[in-house]
Amino acid sequence: MAQVKWFDRKFDSESSQNIFPSIIERLMGTPARLEEKLNTLSPDILIKRTDNTWTIKENAGHLTDLEPLWQGRLEDILNGEIELRPTDLQNNKTTFANHNEKSLDELLLSFRQIRKQTIFLLEKLDEETIYKSALHPRFKTPMRTMDLFLFVAEHDDHHLARMTELVRIIWREK
Repeated sequence: MAQVKWFDRKFDSESSQNIFPSIIERLMGTPARLEEKLNTLSPDILIKRTDNTWTIKENAGHLTDLEPLWQGRLEDILNGEIELRPTDLQNNKTTFANHNEKSLDELLLSFRQIRKQTIFLLEKLDEETIYKSALHPRFKTPMRTMDLFLFVAEHDDHHLARMTELVRIIWREK
């Protein structure tokens, strides 16, 4: 089953329920889920390119590549910026990072370390702050701190699901 492309996704931010503790928990679990998913795969599967899309290692590296954006967008909200900083929609950082040349251990450790920094920032927030917002540059709608990090958790899951899909495609091709 094919999943919806990331840029075709829609995000709803109308709930007033505080689900931020669950979002933090989900974000904290991503490094372990990533490690569990990738540690059993052979090196050739991790770098196999399918249909000219990112490899499994490139999808994993992309999570690390975007973490400074998430941290920066949190900073934008905390500083009262009107609009969140934009991202590079072509994902050049990931495309040119040579993640396939890095060891799996390096990719996993880098992600675990930078996500730990993000969690540290999030755990210091109070309830008032999780409802503060800034305009999302692509959606042109307000995005609260809580919405931003639900978006991040969804982005994590999107790439984890993509890695699973790549494994299935590669095994079918064998």
